[in-house]
Amino acid sequence: MASLNRSTKARPAAQRATTLDMVRHACPDSAQALRISESYGLPVIDSDGIRELHRHQLLDSAEALKDGLGEKAMQIHMQRMVGSFIGSAYGAGQFYSRSVTEARDLTTKLANEFRDEDLDGPVGFDGRAQRKREFAADMGLQAHVLRMAAEGAFRAYEEITGETWKPYERMGATAPSASLDQKAASLQMSAFD
Repeated sequence: MASLNRSTKARPAAQRATTLDMVRHACPDSAQALRISESYGLPVIDSDGIRELHRHQLLDSAEALKDGLGEKAMQIHMQRMVGSFIGSAYGAGQFYSRSVTEARDLTTKLANEFRDEDLDGPVGFDGRAQRKREFAADMGLQAHVLRMAAEGAFRAYEEITGETWKPYERMGATAPSASLDQKAASLQMSAFD
């Protein structure tokens, strides 16, 4: 009986690969970055410049590597490079989102456990809620900058390989324990869709 329970336990779901669309949902776009900069007195970001700089960097890198790497090796290398940009931007976007939530919670009186948190700090110092809002603004610009770098790398990949970048996924990672019967049943059921 114990061996039966062990074999039927649910396995952890495979982690979903990060895509550029996920980055775009998590990180501010150029218009939002401009609003953040203007609202908080932060530098205005040259979004197009950052995107193009990173695009050119990968194109230059591919040009330097082309004599030493075959086509498939170049594709694999560039896939990994773009994946690192995408992963970094997505992580920054998630952190930004959490920072905004914390800032909103501290700013909203009803969500605030500490009623004096929405009061100003001592003379010459900002209150905790203001510091959280400013921190969230900084994180928003950081996430935006990394999004632009990821978009530039994504575009370079298309130019280098002639294909659209897709995250690497191991074969069978989504259903490692699926039996042949389960796969056949799934295929048969898809006929009804």
